[in-house]
Amino acid sequence: MNPRQDYRREAGVSWLTLLASTGTLVCCALPIMLVTLGLGAAVVSLTSALPFLIVLSQHKVWVFAFSALMLAITAWTLYRAGRVCPADTATGELCRRAQRWNRRIFWSAVVIWVVGFSAAYLALPLRQWLDF
Repeated sequence: MNPRQDYRREAGVSWLTLLASTGTLVCCALPIMLVTLGLGAAVVSLTSALPFLIVLSQHKVWVFAFSALMLAITAWTLYRAGRVCPADTATGELCRRAQRWNRRIFWSAVVIWVVGFSAAYLALPLRQWLDF
């Protein structure tokens, strides 16, 4: 396979992972944050303008499972053993640059996923445990 196509495929997987993990923020973390800040009317207008948010929040287990699977696939493609850049100067530089950006995108997606997971599954039990 052409090295450029391989790097583009890895970049595509990284961007799809970022999109999937951002979905966890949109479905779960954003409405919870807005309601916590006293902006319940904003949540109502947001869900009336974007009705798919209700479907996403009803199926948040699947949203988080899919995005976690995408994170695992991306981690495997980025950090698998034996992955070295070619010795050719131009192709090697392209490879290193692509790997650097893919890792940045991957870790951004991991942070977004953790924030979404914390808001969706940990915020309420933690609040109840601390008696707020």
